[in-house]
Amino acid sequence: MGVLPWVWWYGFRRHTAYPLGSLAESLTNTMFGFMRAYVLLALWQVKPSLGGYDATDAVTFCFITQALIGPVQVFGGMELTERIRNGDVAIDLYRPVGLQGWWLADDLGRAAGALALRAVPPLLAGALVFPFRAPAPAHLAAFALAFVLAVTVSFGLRYLVALGMFWLHDDRGLSGVTLVMSLFFSGMILPLVVFPGRLGTVAQALPWAAQIQVPADVFLGRHSGPGLLGALAFQALWAVLLLGAGALLTRAARRKLVVHGG
Repeated sequence: MGVLPWVWWYGFRRHTAYPLGSLAESLTNTMFGFMRAYVLLALWQVKPSLGGYDATDAVTFCFITQALIGPVQVFGGMELTERIRNGDVAIDLYRPVGLQGWWLADDLGRAAGALALRAVPPLLAGALVFPFRAPAPAHLAAFALAFVLAVTVSFGLRYLVALGMFWLHDDRGLSGVTLVMSLFFSGMILPLVVFPGRLGTVAQALPWAAQIQVPADVFLGRHSGPGLLGALAFQALWAVLLLGAGALLTRAARRKLVVHGG
């Protein structure tokens, strides 16, 4: 087995080491899912076909997003940020594996662990209590790919924010702005399909839409045939662009560290 699969396995084991803690987090996500679901039902009672969703779509979307909070890491954050702050990143740069590849493998392991421990309770509770749109098997297979791409896009964004520590030395401002953008433009607060006019068009073209809105729509079966391929291609494009930007910024960060005697 190569290095990166071991890193993935280490990340998976590390983030599944405390199942009771993960269960508590998933129950919290479930409770907030109920609150969001009732708000969305009230909204869809007034606007029954808002954004092309019916009430069942809206509630299902709500619990899908709650299930994806942990795996996709909607609220941001990476351990790499603290390692840059305290200088331990110098050890990471000495490893015989690229910095970005190492942390991407670790993050995919983390996401798999979070999916296993945190995603089921919100989806199960939503399916038992509310009208719920269960996906067809073909949509589940497409959703699995959309999920991996969503995590990759999320990692790409968080990795760029973490590398900002090389220049800013304090990530709170950048992380705060990124958090607001992520919550608003991913579909976490409201489905992006309800955003009016140009705002909706812009929101669905930004990388944050690839984190929540696209995989949720794939789960709901709103894409098929060429539309499904287009949705996955949209995610893949942003993943490639963000990872490419991360590779360039990693080179600049390494050069800055070496110039300063690191």
